Amino acid sequence: MRDAVIVEAVRTPIGKGKPNGSLAHVHPVQLLAHTLRTLVERSGVDPALVDDVIGGTVDQVGEQAMNTTRYAVLAAGFPDTVPATTVDRQCGSSQQAVHFAAQGVMSGAYDLVVACGVESMSRVPMWSNVPAGKDPFGPGVAERYPEGLVPQGISAELIAAKWSLTRARMDEFAVSSHHKAAAAWQAGLFDAEVAPLDGVTSDECVRPGSTPEILAGLKPAYYDPAFAERFPQIDWSVTAGNASPINDGASAVLITSSETAARLGLRPLARLHSFAVTGSDPLLMLTGVIPATEKVLRRAGLTLDDIDLFEINEAFSSVVLAWQQETGADLARVNVHGGAIALGHPLGASGTRLTTTLVHAMRERGARYALQTMCEAGGLANAMVLEAA
Repeated sequence: MRDAVIVEAVRTPIGKGKPNGSLAHVHPVQLLAHTLRTLVERSGVDPALVDDVIGGTVDQVGEQAMNTTRYAVLAAGFPDTVPATTVDRQCGSSQQAVHFAAQGVMSGAYDLVVACGVESMSRVPMWSNVPAGKDPFGPGVAERYPEGLVPQGISAELIAAKWSLTRARMDEFAVSSHHKAAAAWQAGLFDAEVAPLDGVTSDECVRPGSTPEILAGLKPAYYDPAFAERFPQIDWSVTAGNASPINDGASAVLITSSETAARLGLRPLARLHSFAVTGSDPLLMLTGVIPATEKVLRRAGLTLDDIDLFEINEAFSSVVLAWQQETGADLARVNVHGGAIALGHPLGASGTRLTTTLVHAMRERGARYALQTMCEAGGLANAMVLEAA
């Protein structure tokens, strides 16, 4: 079987997902098109050689409907012969796109393929795809979970309670994310991955001056009397400060085989080593990263000690800290350039954003193995291992 390697990886700066956000004026198709155009420009490949473009978008409605990835391909100026599809594995949609793309290369179905993602949460707010009064789950799920499922914020609170994570510990982790991101920007470590757009050159949500004292002043974000009665173990410690913000952004990676890379004169950044996806309890919802990590390491024939760098999506501080408690991973190797709490979480773009940051960090730090995993709504998680090429 052939291998699969990443030869280029780019992302937009990440803007606030609000009407006054730095990228709110950019249509989501244009956001994604910018990364696709930059991807082929920086790599030097002829876009006509791209066999497929697989994109992730979560709220596929309104300006993000009708197979957004296809129209981004056309807006980027690729030949109309280049196909595209849009997938939805919730927050892990574009990481799933990476899995599909790499597996296609390894099987021989593709020679050159793009995995990417986009979300404009300022223009297409979260849950826009569920009209008021409509039930996206159906009677079978209601019968299986008679007390009802819960929003992600409540899941984050349940995780904090189950793993005895204090508000102070979660705030401390959030502050470290901002400080690491600010330091990475100051050191120029994002320059190779970020493609400035319309004068926007950096991530809008990074707060270099964040402190535990500032975060301690924030109110709980998800307090609800009905959930407080149902789950008395919750102490309501999840806030806007220790959770990821809502954002606009896009990202893309170019994947091929080592053989094709050599033929085209492309330099691999990393080899895609192993993949896993798993389901978990949809009430806790966000804990799938724990079994997904175990599963992908087993498939890779590696141990946690073999992994030099980790990218664990910071949907909430409680997710990463619970994962760390269960795995015993060294937090000094986790999200070394900051994570989603600081950089942002544009849902459909986050998977390939993490991959983009990770492959550049691997190159900068001389890492041999790296692991990326993401929690996803509904009790899902993707995980993959990358190896230095």
